[in-house]
Amino acid sequence: MVVLKGRFNQEVVEKIANLLEGLEFGSIQITVHDSQITQIDRLEKYRFQLQSKKSSQILTSKK
Repeated sequence: MVVLKGRFNQEVVEKIANLLEGLEFGSIQITVHDSQITQIDRLEKYRFQLQSKKSSQILTSKK
């Protein structure tokens, strides 16, 4: 659990919580200007398992 010190706009806190939901790989970037949150970015990454060269050669030779 995160304990927030100070005063935060509830809308911003809820937005950050919503952006974190379902994020498996990635990041949330919070931009601050003059001690105020001005922007929130979500970068989501999708990871795929690599196939070995043998299995990819088999797949291409069956076409």
